[in-house]
Amino acid sequence: MDVFSSTFHPAAEAAGATPAANRHLPIFRSCVDPDDSAVLVARCGRPGAPLSGDWFLLLTRRRLVVTRESRPLHRLRLHLNANLRNLSDVTWGIDLSKSVLELSITAMDGVRERFRMRLGDPATVWRAEALVRESFVPAYA
Repeated sequence: MDVFSSTFHPAAEAAGATPAANRHLPIFRSCVDPDDSAVLVARCGRPGAPLSGDWFLLLTRRRLVVTRESRPLHRLRLHLNANLRNLSDVTWGIDLSKSVLELSITAMDGVRERFRMRLGDPATVWRAEALVRESFVPAYA
């Protein structure tokens, strides 16, 4: 079993996203190297488009991958596949009253993306925030 496979399921379980995340696994696997470990797997939404379908976010040590499942036909589509080094202006915020972590990034093409992750409880939000911070804040900062 490769590193990605051995870390994907525990990351999905930690965020409470296991059954639905498994449907997105083929797309995630095609975007991530087998030796890259999954850090965070979470269901998310787009703040500006609440009825646009189900979204899933995968954060690894090297990549950010976002997929979308359309509502009526349940078609899976890749939305974003980017190396973390190619992302800029990364910001995030948490709302513990709603158990939400919101991540905003600017992709290489200059498009500003926003994703809102509803996580089960405040402890899960803090854990996810720590993982995002660890991925995007340099160790020397």
